[in-house]
Amino acid sequence: MAEKSESRVLSMAKQFYADFGLPRLIIAAFLLALFVLAVILRMNIGMLVSDSLVRIGMNGILVLSMLFTLACGVGLNFGLAVGVIAGLIGAVTSMNMDIPGFGGFLTALAIAVPIAVVFGWLYAELLERVRGQEMMVGTYVGYSIVAGMCMFWVLAPYRNPAMIFPLGGMGLRNTITLDRTFAHVLNDFLAFKIGDLAVPTGLLLFFALFCVGAWLFFRSRAGHAMRTVGANPAFAESSGVNVKATRRLGVIISTVLGAIGIVVYAQSYGFIQLYTAPLNVAFPAVASILIGGASLQKASVGNVVLGAVLFHTLLTIALPVTQTALQGADISEIARMIMSNGMILYALTRVERR
Repeated sequence: MAEKSESRVLSMAKQFYADFGLPRLIIAAFLLALFVLAVILRMNIGMLVSDSLVRIGMNGILVLSMLFTLACGVGLNFGLAVGVIAGLIGAVTSMNMDIPGFGGFLTALAIAVPIAVVFGWLYAELLERVRGQEMMVGTYVGYSIVAGMCMFWVLAPYRNPAMIFPLGGMGLRNTITLDRTFAHVLNDFLAFKIGDLAVPTGLLLFFALFCVGAWLFFRSRAGHAMRTVGANPAFAESSGVNVKATRRLGVIISTVLGAIGIVVYAQSYGFIQLYTAPLNVAFPAVASILIGGASLQKASVGNVVLGAVLFHTLLTIALPVTQTALQGADISEIARMIMSNGMILYALTRVERR
């Protein structure tokens, strides 16, 4: 009996190792080591965890947007900036109306989502014409729309004094504060504290709501059709599935989630950043979902959650711990660049064997 029990435990451990994967075990172990070092250095663990929860919630929907393009066979959405631009248009338009609180937040989403649907449809049509090269073309599309929108931000007819340059009376500022409108509306909703640990309940619930929605979608008929198209387009077409329409749906949903995600990010950050700020917005989201265990062949909501937790907690914890450990040497920005870009490089070059 003892040998059978031991064999069962060993089998479960092997299965966990196979499912979780060595790279994620290494990252999790490194993350645990950072927490141990933080305790040794007598840092405020509650504050570190609070910052990590905020970062996970504010980036989670952007990571989730990658799931739908992976599922429909388009690959990683390097053109996430298309959706982000739609979200920024909604946010600045809501701010121009000077609507405070949840009203301003919901107005931003109500404006952003229809724009994102139109942008997503056009983006999907373009990707359909370059099938097989979607990720490369998506990168150029993302860079192009960010550059092109720089002219829009200068010429847009917004007149709110808190948003425009004081000299000349036109053109949006590079960074606009959300203090007068919808800053932290989700973070503060149902928030509570346990000692030094502050939990942004509303922000995490909003992310969880979209994760549950995605989980339910992939159990619907449309979700199964999307996964079939991503796995085997020829088989899907022979089964009566409209491959083009399904791929278009995946791209549109991803673009809409990008628009919603940037509005959530902005309200949590407290500022909106325009012009070239969204240029590389796709790369952390790409790295997160890949670190979470997704591949070009298979991805799930679990990969989204795990990747968001590992990637953004590590970035949040590593910087203050490094700064405290190396007192007198201000290398926080250098450490941030090494760790964030190092993880992105790992994620983009990783080959998953299944």
